[in-house]
Amino acid sequence: MKQSLAYRMMIWAGLAVLLIWSLGPVYWTFASALTPTEDFSARPIHFFPQNITLDHFARIFGIGIERIGGVEVWAQFRAALFNSIVTSALATVLCVAISALGAYAFTRLDFPGRKTLFILVVATLAIPAYAVLIPLYRILISLHMIDTYTGIALIYVSAYLPLSLWLLRSVFESLPIALEEAAQLDGAGRLFIFFNIVLPLAGPGLTATAILTFLGAWGQYLIPLIFSPAQTKPLTVLIPEFVTKNFVDYGLITASGSVAIIIPALVVIFLNRYLVSGLLAGSVK
Repeated sequence: MKQSLAYRMMIWAGLAVLLIWSLGPVYWTFASALTPTEDFSARPIHFFPQNITLDHFARIFGIGIERIGGVEVWAQFRAALFNSIVTSALATVLCVAISALGAYAFTRLDFPGRKTLFILVVATLAIPAYAVLIPLYRILISLHMIDTYTGIALIYVSAYLPLSLWLLRSVFESLPIALEEAAQLDGAGRLFIFFNIVLPLAGPGLTATAILTFLGAWGQYLIPLIFSPAQTKPLTVLIPEFVTKNFVDYGLITASGSVAIIIPALVVIFLNRYLVSGLLAGSVK
């Protein structure tokens, strides 16, 4: 049926609002990062930089020595960027590995209470991580894992494991069991089947799970603020520190924020097809 002009205009207007709402802050961050410091207070406000500069990026990448709190800006930024990459990558690897094993067990193994246990695990998605911060903090203190990569990665895993388990269970359920049964007839063991048959077939689902976990860990603020206050401080915690009692360094904030946006954006852009196919896996058997 042919759509009316008014209907199409409403669709395009809705898409325009959605794009402005979602991409507007991203554009403003990049535009501000290219704006000279003296232009931040200029009136009227310009939506496009009148004078483009790369000085703010030069500051965070160590072109010229600048110190905040006695420490070079480049040293702080480099350490925070490294910490963000390490903790997010470590959490992603652990979460995908654990959830893949768990999802396969829930899908292919028959044991008492399987459905009940799966429901209980997935139900923890309804519990916000912030509700258990104090118990987690006490546990990590007792294990001497405060301000460590392993400690913060394990917290991320505990937060994203139920979702990863749910996604991968749907992926494994969509795989034809006949392939596994044929391999068993040929004498293949359960682990051989899992690593050599199931995981290759579930590649898009594993990639989608890894992307979602990485993006979630990369954007965390409150958890690393509490559990990674110094040595393992990520970018999300460092950037607000460019706001002092007497001055807000918009240049450093927007330049650092731009870099923090670029990395997850590149991950999504290059792995987008795996993300879409992985999320849709299991919808049609």
